[in-house]
Amino acid sequence: MSPVHRFIVTDEFAGIRLDRCLALLNESWSRSQARRLIEDGRVSCNDRPTKPATQVAAGDTLTVDEPEPEPLDLAAEAIPLDVVYEDGDLLVVNKPADLVIHPAAGNPSGTLVNALLHHCSDLSGIGGIARPGIVHRLDKNTTGLMVVAKSDRAHQALSLAFRWRKIDKTYLAVCFGEFADDEGVVDVPIDRNPRHRQQMAVVEDGRPARTLYTVVERWPGVSLVHCRLVTGRTHQIRVHMAHIGHALVGDPLYAGRQWRNLPDPQAAATCRTFPRQALHAMRLGFVHPVTGELMSFEVGPPEDIQGLLEVLRTTVR
Repeated sequence: MSPVHRFIVTDEFAGIRLDRCLALLNESWSRSQARRLIEDGRVSCNDRPTKPATQVAAGDTLTVDEPEPEPLDLAAEAIPLDVVYEDGDLLVVNKPADLVIHPAAGNPSGTLVNALLHHCSDLSGIGGIARPGIVHRLDKNTTGLMVVAKSDRAHQALSLAFRWRKIDKTYLAVCFGEFADDEGVVDVPIDRNPRHRQQMAVVEDGRPARTLYTVVERWPGVSLVHCRLVTGRTHQIRVHMAHIGHALVGDPLYAGRQWRNLPDPQAAATCRTFPRQALHAMRLGFVHPVTGELMSFEVGPPEDIQGLLEVLRTTVR
């Protein structure tokens, strides 16, 4: 039987589009997925058919008849995986750079999902045909810890934990500039950049986004920062750090040529040629969805970020 979701629209969502409202109410749906559900006739507002652009009102009852997951039809591929932890319900992996999470246009194979299917055949199918077991994502060139659901029970519980912000996610980021304070909060909304669709941006009526940061080390023109996500928006750390003037080293979308401002020539050259955003999911904590045990994992940065830090630590002030 298809799962049926019911939501009551509260005052905070009144007046926004239905597709955006559904994406806010259930973070496992993207706005495009919500739109498809509406266009397929699987969403009603007060028991009446509706459209993606319909503005919802406080008190409206939204009913979503989510389709059953399609049978998995993806190729298992022998792609090496760094498995940090595994049991019958979930596994935690340390994702390398240059690995897309799931198949999509332009990436039909060679993804984390293809590797997972080779590693274990019993992944949860709730995520749909192209996303078995996937409850959250990392950007292609962001490294670090991810939890993957192997059972439907784990998938449902972990999805709710992410939705209700019960997952502890801490990232290591190498940022341009020297922060004025040792710690701070960036609390500004994020949504798709209306002019550059591959980018996210700080948008006044976007989805709420909150990042806590702590400066760990400082060098001339560069800082090592730990960022803790309160929310989990696409490109959140990259957008938030760029918004406050501290774009990530190597970020192809949000950083400019800040390396030109570095006084140390070797540091400038290393930052200029760093091949990706210097971002690593270093710590992941959650309550096990079946046993109730508190789980906590931490992995150090990969070789490329280690090499970057070694260069920065030798810079002359």
